[in-house]
Formats: sequence, structure tokens, C-alpha cells
Amino acid sequence: MAEKISVLLSEEEVDKKIRELAGQITGDYAGKMPHLICILKGGVFFMTELSKHIEIPVTIDFMSVSSYGDGTESSGRVRIVKDLDESIEGRDVLIVEDIIDSGRTLSYLMEMLKNRKPASLKLCTLLDKPERRVTQVTVDYVGFRIPDEFVVGYGLDYKQMYRNLPYIGAVVQE
Repeated sequence: MAEKISVLLSEEEVDKKIRELAGQITGDYAGKMPHLICILKGGVFFMTELSKHIEIPVTIDFMSVSSYGDGTESSGRVRIVKDLDESIEGRDVLIVEDIIDSGRTLSYLMEMLKNRKPASLKLCTLLDKPERRVTQVTVDYVGFRIPDEFVVGYGLDYKQMYRNLPYIGAVVQE
């Protein structure tokens, strides 16, 4: 293992922000039942914690998409690995993602899901790298805006490693 990981956001900072986001979502969806769509694999840590703190009923489903492979740069090609189990037609959908950088994946997913006729469609991400954006995507709920560094932890990986770190760390190549 040649990587070093430096802490970018502590476990306490991440937990506090997730609670804040859950409070916003609870208020914004009052009287509704949001349908959370977790983007696997990275989003599962975030969605699990987020959903525990949303104080209204929610339903959940999962999608798995790929645009990275084993590298640190998006390939630009989006591939659906696992589609939704349930229809989203007429539902208030909130996509839950771990990180948005180029915007390609989420732009593609948002367009695809809009065609499935949800009542509403919003996007929540733990991490946002707006300076990496090559495709416009509207993010409704943002945990942290971060610099252009390759990050791991809290579900984010490098070659499938480091997802289990309880904080967000920057990978330092040696």
C-alpha cells in the first residue's frame, strides 16, 4: 500500500453535517414520504446515516452505476450496473450520492429518472467538487464543498479500499 491518507473532514464534522441535512430534508418533505435512491456502493454509508436522522417516513431503493473503474478519474462513460427495484412514477424522489465531481454520472441519471415521471426529483450529496464540473447538474442538498483532491472514507474508495474509514480523507500518492 503506497497511499497515505490525510484527514480532510473528521468523523464528528461529517456526523454533524449529516444531521443538519436530515433536518433540512425533514422540513422540506413535511407531509410527504420521500423515496431515497442510494447510488451504490459509495452512497450506502451516507444514506444509512442520513435516513436514520430524517424524522418522517422514507422508502429506499438502490442503483449501481459505474464511470470510474479502478482509476481516480471518471471515464465519462456511465453504465447502469443495477437498476431500481420499484417504479418511481408519482413519487417524491431524492437521489443520495456520496460525491459529485464532473457531474456526468448524475446528469445522466437525473435525465433518465425524469423520464420515469416522479412527482419530484432532487439530489443530495455528501461531497461536492464544483471546480471539477464538466456537465451542469443542480444539487439541492450539499454536505461539504471540497477542493479538487481524491478523497476516500465514509463509503468512498480507491481501488475498493478505504470505504470503511469513519472520516473523509485525501489520498496522498507516494
